[in-house]
Amino acid sequence: MKRLRVDRLTVTSSMNYFAVSGCNDCISITKNILALLVSLSLLTTPVWAAPSSSLGTVVYADRAHVGAAQASVGATVFGGDRLSTEQTGSVQVRAGAARLLLSSASSATFSQEDANPAATLTIGSATFSTANSKAFALHVASAVIRPNTNQPTIGQVTVLNAKELFVKSTRGSLSIAVEDDVREIPEGAAYRIVLDPNAADPQGPRGVGSKGYGGSPIKAAKSRFIWYAVAITTAVTVWTVHESLVSPDRP
Repeated sequence: MKRLRVDRLTVTSSMNYFAVSGCNDCISITKNILALLVSLSLLTTPVWAAPSSSLGTVVYADRAHVGAAQASVGATVFGGDRLSTEQTGSVQVRAGAARLLLSSASSATFSQEDANPAATLTIGSATFSTANSKAFALHVASAVIRPNTNQPTIGQVTVLNAKELFVKSTRGSLSIAVEDDVREIPEGAAYRIVLDPNAADPQGPRGVGSKGYGGSPIKAAKSRFIWYAVAITTAVTVWTVHESLVSPDRP
């Protein structure tokens, strides 16, 4: 009888031991799982929560929009933001060592290119000023227009249609590139750019220059685009803050 009681006590103690041991194992496993989840959250949270870096600040706005919202002075412009103006509106953005002005009925989307601000002009006209060659790049379809030197530069670009644009250098020289075809637009020069050489008019545009201006179009097999020199007869674009564009210290 005493032996049976001892066996029962032994069995009960063993069961209690395994129960406690199993519970401790469950707690340990749960702690490990929670630690793993916390570790994963620490790794992934910065990716989810990291905001887009700001590219510029609106310094002037009149009947302009950032996306669907009304643009206002002091608003921050981020990569992917689309700026647009109404028929009688304009907006100017300071982006690092560059400024961009959108004229009336224009639209452009900001982006970042090699850690520098850039924008894609889809409609209308834009004028930009820069303090160095890497300060800003303006895209129009497959063309990229940027400063050609580190000197203060002012350029104007107008979208004529899906495959044509007008490019003018008011100060300094510009570089225009379509893939591996890169050319220079010297200070004071203006060109009508045709991005599809097969659709170009071999006679050149009428009424935009003197006889022989621009020469013959370059063959499509040798060029990504063709251009025609344009006689500049229009007035220079007036900026809202003129001194900020012509001053080397405040591009």
